Amino acid sequence: MAEFLFDDKKVYYEVHGDEGDVLILLNGIMMSTASWTAFVKTLSRGRRLVLVDFFDQGQSARLEPGYDHKIQIELLEGLAKELEKELGITSFNLSGISYGGEIALQYALAYPKRVKRLILADAAARTSPWLRNIGDGWNAVAEKGDGRAYYLIAIPVIYSTRFFEEREDWMNKREETLVEYFSDKEVLARLMRLTDSSRNFNVEDRLGEIKCPTLIISASEDALVPVSEQEILHRGIKGSEHVTINGSGHASMYEFPETFIALLAGFADIGDDEITV
Repeated sequence: MAEFLFDDKKVYYEVHGDEGDVLILLNGIMMSTASWTAFVKTLSRGRRLVLVDFFDQGQSARLEPGYDHKIQIELLEGLAKELEKELGITSFNLSGISYGGEIALQYALAYPKRVKRLILADAAARTSPWLRNIGDGWNAVAEKGDGRAYYLIAIPVIYSTRFFEEREDWMNKREETLVEYFSDKEVLARLMRLTDSSRNFNVEDRLGEIKCPTLIISASEDALVPVSEQEILHRGIKGSEHVTINGSGHASMYEFPETFIALLAGFADIGDDEITV
């Protein structure tokens, strides 16, 4: 657990494990480093796992409204420089889910020499009109300051109907925790800023610039960022691999945690090996 200053603003990060290649894992929009607690033991075995809170997430600094993804991309480069200074790390495997995948994609475009392998889960090359309207709905509810209403509009759609019904007890506990969390107006203000930061995101015309080995992970029942969006990524990033987790909603790491871990760890562990058959 550590922190550094970027542009005089605190950035919180964690390094788990003390040997092997580095895997940086980036949060979705409503997540923080704490969201990965159940995954840390496995993903840090034989590698260094690095988690980080973006601005307006977890224990990192809060921002004023009006920023876009660029500041999060530069935060990530600030983290890369910190890892280089503290641990001698100059390049790494980079993975992100949803919002984190968008930042990972743009970071690989901005700093290609840093990224060995890129893993994009439930992510897209753009904020589609569909997703923009969903975000506008989230923010319209957030402005009213009603934590339960925000939960109801934002959370159920993240999961597949199968998971929601089969894990009803888990979902009920999740609702109890998150309604209290979302009832904090400062939390809702942060989520509104993060949502707005994605409003004009679009790098579809730059996907051909990605040269590092790339794995794209879809979820077949993703209602927020459907498989068609990952197909755009796959077509644009030459030589990329595309895998779909069948039966999963957008929160694939919670619905199919072992599959999610296996995909991340397996692709990252290939390293520089060339596999020919």
